[in-house]
Amino acid sequence: MRRHWALFTTASRYALIGHARNRFAMLLVVVYIPVWITLAYVTIPDRPAPFRLRATGEVLSPPGNHLTQITGALNAVTLIAGFMMFAATFTGGAFDRRLAMAGYPRFHLVLAKLSALTLVCAAIAAYATAAAGFAWSPRQPLMLAAALFCAAMTYGALGVVFGSVLRREVEGMFAILMISILDVALQNPLSSSGSDSAVVRFLPSYGAVQASMSAAFSTASVAQGLAIQLLWLTGAAFAAFLVFRRRTRNALPPVRKRRTPDRRGPNTDTAVRREHHDRPPAK
Repeated sequence: MRRHWALFTTASRYALIGHARNRFAMLLVVVYIPVWITLAYVTIPDRPAPFRLRATGEVLSPPGNHLTQITGALNAVTLIAGFMMFAATFTGGAFDRRLAMAGYPRFHLVLAKLSALTLVCAAIAAYATAAAGFAWSPRQPLMLAAALFCAAMTYGALGVVFGSVLRREVEGMFAILMISILDVALQNPLSSSGSDSAVVRFLPSYGAVQASMSAAFSTASVAQGLAIQLLWLTGAAFAAFLVFRRRTRNALPPVRKRRTPDRRGPNTDTAVRREHHDRPPAK
């Protein structure tokens, strides 16, 4: 048990150190989230923006700037979590493969990355919830943080997939950026007339958007939205595990087993054959 715990803690420490060295991501967390949410609150008019919440069927009429703050928080946490996990996977892929080929259990490596991702997403979600609720109080702040957390975890798992599959860094960054922007923008009632379309049900953060809107502007249950988002999270995490396992597989040819020499010595077989050859035929 101690050996497994030591392997897990060592891998977790390296995973957290890798995230801490990504100073650009740390800057995004500290600066981008509050700036984006503050600009949405200041620049967007506070006129009511009625829309129908598909998860509960109720019609909500929150102020436009509050609504944009929630969608902005979702966009920020998904971008940052996706960027961080993509960068960690892309830059540390060779190191993970060497560890796996040297005999380090891949289960401990995956569990360490999942633990680091959980801690990072929990911190980002709590920070974004606090920033969004600085000027006004969401109806269900804990459920709002849970929705942001699930969205960040989903995009973090997608970042692992992109970091393992794509060959160039710019490709992964562009993929995460475009998916996150399109995903959240199409579900924002202020920016998209198709936010009530059935197509949005298949977007990666649909469940988180439904849950966060309900948590921010009503007292209705957010269980359905969180359940949908957990399905997306499970699928993304499973895909990340598969590509990580494939990337860290042993590409060397299997070692052939050597024949065990006879106990009688390496030349025993030759001597026996020679003795049998020289023996006179039986009469």
